[in-house]
Amino acid sequence: MRQVILDTETTGLSWERGNRVVEIGCVEFIERRPTGRTFHRYLNPDREFEQGAQEVTGLTLEFLADKPRFAEIVDEFLEFIDGAELVIHNAAFDVGFLDNELRMAGASYGCLGDRCRVEDSLLLARQRFPGQRNSLDALCRRLGVDNAHRQLHGALLDAQLLAEVYIGLTSGQEEIGFDAAAPAVEAVAVPRFTADTSRPRPRIAVAAGELAAHEARLATLRKKAGQALWDRFSEPVAAEPQEPALAG
Repeated sequence: MRQVILDTETTGLSWERGNRVVEIGCVEFIERRPTGRTFHRYLNPDREFEQGAQEVTGLTLEFLADKPRFAEIVDEFLEFIDGAELVIHNAAFDVGFLDNELRMAGASYGCLGDRCRVEDSLLLARQRFPGQRNSLDALCRRLGVDNAHRQLHGALLDAQLLAEVYIGLTSGQEEIGFDAAAPAVEAVAVPRFTADTSRPRPRIAVAAGELAAHEARLATLRKKAGQALWDRFSEPVAAEPQEPALAG
């Protein structure tokens, strides 16, 4: 299986507002191992950076002035990625920009989806780490990938880091049967259970002595953990005094 881990840098956040790609970085993998082949190009965008975008990349229009336009490298780029599975973090962003560049280069180039399957590593990360931050930096920290040298966003550097992150995200898939030759398996939705708030919560009557012992136990737990789990629920209700039993 041939994969290309891909990243881009752009003049802004939206190609719909006329922003352009200024850098493309790709790393080639075959059978989940790097081949040593990379594709890296800086591009002249023929437009200004949006506010903030230049600070993220460290690139300047002066630096990019003598670089090729996308149309000049499009054939070389497509030859590198053609037929591969593209691994991209937040794929909708990069694919949107690259499809726009392809349209501007000529209708005959089509779009990335015509040539490659796209795997979004952000979606994989959200499935594995739900409810957590899943930026590239956050994943590097979580998966033990050294990104100390990442002071600015750079397409080739980010593609190399993403390659390591992707291997960490997908490690073990072969051992459980999800290898490249296996047929695709549809994801199974995991049911989520929610409390039925329409039903009254039960109230349990306990004797006064048991209630005192319960409170003493909670006080001990609070000292150790700051809060007992039972604090989130209703307090138990003390038993009402019972009438003495009548002699038979």
